[in-house]
Amino acid sequence: MTETLFLSDDDLAGLADLADYVNAVRDGYRQRGEGAPAEPRTKLVRGDPPGMLTDYSAILPETGAMGGYTYSAGFGAEDAWFVTPLFDAESGEPLALLDGARMNPFKTGATGAVGVDALARRDASTMAVVGSGAQARGQLKAVATVRDLDTVWVYSRTKESREAFAAELNDSLDASVAAVASSAAAVEGADIVVTATNASEPVFDGEHLDDGAHVTAMGQYHPEKRELDATTIERATYVPDLRARVSQDAGSFLAAVEAGVVDEDHVHAELGEVVAGEAEGRQGPEDVTVFDSGGTGIETVAAAHMLYERAVEQGLGTEIPFAPASEALTGE
Repeated sequence: MTETLFLSDDDLAGLADLADYVNAVRDGYRQRGEGAPAEPRTKLVRGDPPGMLTDYSAILPETGAMGGYTYSAGFGAEDAWFVTPLFDAESGEPLALLDGARMNPFKTGATGAVGVDALARRDASTMAVVGSGAQARGQLKAVATVRDLDTVWVYSRTKESREAFAAELNDSLDASVAAVASSAAAVEGADIVVTATNASEPVFDGEHLDDGAHVTAMGQYHPEKRELDATTIERATYVPDLRARVSQDAGSFLAAVEAGVVDEDHVHAELGEVVAGEAEGRQGPEDVTVFDSGGTGIETVAAAHMLYERAVEQGLGTEIPFAPASEALTGE
């Protein structure tokens, strides 16, 4: 029998700021770039009631942890529930079980920021955000920890939503944040473009991207849905979170392949390879770069272990007993 720490939503509140998440996730991707194992998501779908059960996992040897997410979304409750198991990567024993919803926008925002930091120009200061939900908010706040932003334009389909988003973030960031009436108005002139939507079709025209722009796409991981058009993919140095995910659910890339403008060799490198220095990212100031993120166990394990360590230091959490298989199977 071993004692495992259960960390509730209340336990996790306030344990870390966005910069802490960014640092943990960056190190997780560095380990991936140096060979740490990670697998793309698997998703099981039910039609009635509609919903999905999803999971993904990773091992971070230097962190000493492994695990991932299992979450459900939709179904009768029409909500999402996130469970994060965390194991010791040496002994295999369960370290913690986290109520994972709290960290979701933070670790996802941090992943976007790591992509920006690895691929955007160092002098990037203007940003476009397409989307105005929780994920878009997390992306903007996280990017502001890795680039000195002075101007941000935000667009989403609902005027009230984008204006409320702009007002909130304008008060909380040093940058000037303003709502605009179209994605074209947001994207033109932006050094950094972040998409965080549930759109099925491209949310801007790739011809509107300035030379030297970086795009982080966070909102889609479905083979038949895409936030980016074929022009954006064709123009870009294309970097996904995991290479194995591209043929599975990177809808923007798959649509560009189907359109005949790129082939599988257009995948430049994984994000981890760029972070680890195993592959070059941006090669010049005029390059257009894309980071295509669908979510992995890398950021999940990195963030969960960081929170676990903070919780242990502060004496938070509730210990729950776990029986090893040898005892459970033999009854000894």
